Amino acid sequence: MGLMHYYAQHLISEGITANAIPPALIDTDIIAALSGIPITIPIGRFGTPEEVAEVAVMLACNGYITGQTINVNGGLYLA
Repeated sequence: MGLMHYYAQHLISEGITANAIPPALIDTDIIAALSGIPITIPIGRFGTPEEVAEVAVMLACNGYITGQTINVNGGLYLA
């Protein structure tokens, strides 16, 4: 997060924004191979790659958001 904040501060003068998207468990082949993972995500399911992609596209289309962390985690916060 510190590196992202550094980039956000130092690259904005070049018109470059920097943000972070930390996802929780996303329904991919790797997750499918790990049988027996209890779903402890408050929303009750794994996220989809499309849901992460939607956030990435939103950030790419918005030149005013910078230095932010958008958690795509279904309500699950890892400490």
